Amino acid sequence: MKAHAPAPPGLESLSQKWRRMEAIFSGLNQAYPGTALALNFSSPLELLIALILAAQCTDERVNAVTANVFKKYQTAMAWAGADRRALERDLQSVSFYRNKTKAIQACCQELVDRFGGEVPKTLEELVSLPGVGRKTANVLRGNAFGQPAIGVDRHVGRLAQRMGFTTETDPDKIELDLNALVPDERKVRFCHLMQTHGRVQCLARTPQCDTCPVRSSCPYPT
Repeated sequence: MKAHAPAPPGLESLSQKWRRMEAIFSGLNQAYPGTALALNFSSPLELLIALILAAQCTDERVNAVTANVFKKYQTAMAWAGADRRALERDLQSVSFYRNKTKAIQACCQELVDRFGGEVPKTLEELVSLPGVGRKTANVLRGNAFGQPAIGVDRHVGRLAQRMGFTTETDPDKIELDLNALVPDERKVRFCHLMQTHGRVQCLARTPQCDTCPVRSSCPYPT
């Protein structure tokens, strides 16, 4: 991979960022060819539930829980009408399970009342649901509906800052900066690559820069 060394901080042009983005995308794509969204799902509703459960919880734990509950509750009406205590018991190994149970049932009741039990496809409709923020909506749009969307989770946000693609700290503003740099056809894949790289290499406290596959195109550490 040809290196595109970053310009000094504050002097990098948009075209230089585009070239670095191309190099970083290519490098990560080669490093993690089989990576995908870590949450298991087989429908938009399952992904929506999994994303609500995944807040402040590991994907591995969520997958372990949903392997059973997705068989038990298969429609929005089933989730909304479930006995609250029974549902809490089903979800109790997930962090903040009581609050998440309440959020899931409120969200699914809205799906039943407003959308015929189906998960809507637009950003505006998704963020109108209880417990659904912009990140959750974009991850769902990209992975369940194949729409070009960037969901800024903690990995995407942290790496975007380290790689010099944004100076923002607000996820919505980071999303805007990344949307200007990542082509639509790569947005979902870009997020998968950043999430995997953030989990295995560009760690929050101890990034492994010496063995990083995109080190030559990244300004971190300055």
